[in-house]
Amino acid sequence: MWKLFYHKTVWKKKLQQAKDENRKLNIKLGFDPTAPDLHLGHAVVLKKLRQFQDLGHRIIIVVGSFTARIGDPTGKNKARKPLSTKDVNDNAQTYIDQLSKIIDIKKTKIVFNSDWLDHLNFSEAIGLLSKVTVAQLMHRNDFNKRFSENTPIAMHELVYPILQGFDSVKIECDIEMGGTDQLFNCTMGRQLQEVYGLSPQIVMCLPLLKGLDGKEKMSKSLHNTIGLTDEPNEMFGKTMSIPDSLIEEFMNLTTDFSAVEKQNLKSRMENGENPMNIKKLLAKNIITQYHDESSAKRAEDFFANQVQNKNFEEKTFKPVGIDSLHLSENYVLLTDLCHQLKSDLSKSAIRRLIENGGVQINQEKITDIDRRIELKEGTKIKIGKRFFFELF
Repeated sequence: MWKLFYHKTVWKKKLQQAKDENRKLNIKLGFDPTAPDLHLGHAVVLKKLRQFQDLGHRIIIVVGSFTARIGDPTGKNKARKPLSTKDVNDNAQTYIDQLSKIIDIKKTKIVFNSDWLDHLNFSEAIGLLSKVTVAQLMHRNDFNKRFSENTPIAMHELVYPILQGFDSVKIECDIEMGGTDQLFNCTMGRQLQEVYGLSPQIVMCLPLLKGLDGKEKMSKSLHNTIGLTDEPNEMFGKTMSIPDSLIEEFMNLTTDFSAVEKQNLKSRMENGENPMNIKKLLAKNIITQYHDESSAKRAEDFFANQVQNKNFEEKTFKPVGIDSLHLSENYVLLTDLCHQLKSDLSKSAIRRLIENGGVQINQEKITDIDRRIELKEGTKIKIGKRFFFELF
């Protein structure tokens, strides 16, 4: 379930140190507020934080209010676009609001790394950079790969892991948590703590949850997420769309089933039970965690009607007023209409959906992305497998 890169004696030493100092452990999770929504991938780490919190330890959330403004290495051979101060603050507040779905915000310390990084003068910044060598930075896989391929690496990207490590120095972190893709940055915190005469933190890396496609990690930028604030019907439908190969991973990383319940479900799959039945149980469990049990049951019923019921006319259509759409003409591009109805989908995603036969107008499947549609009352639109709209 999670990876720990230190012998148990290191754990005992850290616990004994906190006991001798009559304090709880400082458990750090840092994030750059680059997108406003948390998803089930984030929840993997947050649930582990909650376990520490329930044991009485102190959770410290470090908001990368400084680092998000400079842009960081994404691990995809390019730097992430830097954000404005307003974007950082808006996204951070949204993150903090959503954290309460898993951890107890009242017992959580939230700090912003701009509080100390903004106040470093130039000589202090150079002094910090002098603690790390270029050779050490080149141990990061994506840096090494890009350097070998002569792909540009901006200086601020090399600085980013050092700044994240310095956060651990400032809050005197005992344990830093993150996904397995954060191992290098987290170990940088250990290195800098030792340089500054502090006891080095323990690093705990948890697995990265794959997204709905079953290939890439769950990521807002890849549009393959189940958001913590998604509506129950949305959560249910997305969970049902995961490939069968992802069922066990979702069972282990996203549900709160007991070990006995998980083993029972795995046995049922091994004995040939229809994977759809297991996915329904996963979906209901996930919804119950972030909404409630009655919402999970209603979502299951909605899915049965909207997806499993094959009769188009018996679907439940969401009424949409033509005047509420930001469309100025009577005949509009189908891509524009779909984007108005499903604004969370990018236009490129909508075009792919149309080309693959995933959009219907009054039961007619349309695959021409240049098709124009008349805006008139009574028009029924199906987008994907689960979304039905009727214009009025």
